Amino acid sequence: MGEISAALVKTLRERSGAGMMDCKRALKETAGDLESAIDWLRTHGLAAAAKKSGRATADGLIGLCVEGSRAAVVEVNSETDFVARNAVFQEFVRGVAKLALETGGDVEALSRVPYPEAGQTVGERLTHLIATVGENMALRRTAALAVQDGLIGAYVHAAQGEGLGRIGVLVSVEGGTGNPQVAQLAKQLAMHVAASNPIAVSREGVPADVLDREKRVIAEQAQASGKTGPVLEKIVGGRLNKFYQEVCLLEQPFVLDADRKVSAVVDQVAKDAGTPISVTGFVRFALGETTKAQADAADASA
Repeated sequence: MGEISAALVKTLRERSGAGMMDCKRALKETAGDLESAIDWLRTHGLAAAAKKSGRATADGLIGLCVEGSRAAVVEVNSETDFVARNAVFQEFVRGVAKLALETGGDVEALSRVPYPEAGQTVGERLTHLIATVGENMALRRTAALAVQDGLIGAYVHAAQGEGLGRIGVLVSVEGGTGNPQVAQLAKQLAMHVAASNPIAVSREGVPADVLDREKRVIAEQAQASGKTGPVLEKIVGGRLNKFYQEVCLLEQPFVLDADRKVSAVVDQVAKDAGTPISVTGFVRFALGETTKAQADAADASA
């Protein structure tokens, strides 16, 4: 048949609750027959999934996958922890984490990747799970790390299976490939990031907007104390250094040895291993946390 009209798509959306693209596909598959299209959507679970799409997804799992010099992390949400413990759901999260190795941090691209042995994309497979399991789910976000000549440490907190948990961390370390001491350090650093939640590896990596905001607050607090001139500058500098020590990975006290900074631990391992190493990045996903992008969107709509 010819082009599917917008009016027909609108009618099917109202009747089924399915998304626009799914309605267009259903109408094309059924030669524009509305009732057959509704049956097609029901058969494929799309109508049932659409009815659940408005439900909150506050639970779920973080999934990690590390393969050689590459690693990826994903967050897939569900409505309850009951589904998060479901073996089918866990298998899906593991599969998606592996596929995310190829798509970097692009969640939209990830949703379009073919899901192995299913004849569906990741997004379509998720829709199928929503319909069959009976809860709303969402592929929320993904990120990836890679090293040129090094290794990646990984850690999941509150693990619910291999590579699955409620907090997932990846840490990239350049240098020391194949060295067990460096591998152990990378794993320990991932555990550290899970516990201490830094926002950057070093001072240079602190986002400009975060730093500007902190400087403004520190300056206002110092001025309120009545100090001026060199004394004021010293106070501001001291508080800014303390801020860096709280949020920069390399300047934080190491969780396994609070008497040393992370940078000192890295330097010692490099010396013991006889090879230069450097921490180049990390990713930390905590289940259900509000991301900066979401916070910015909320501020913009307020």
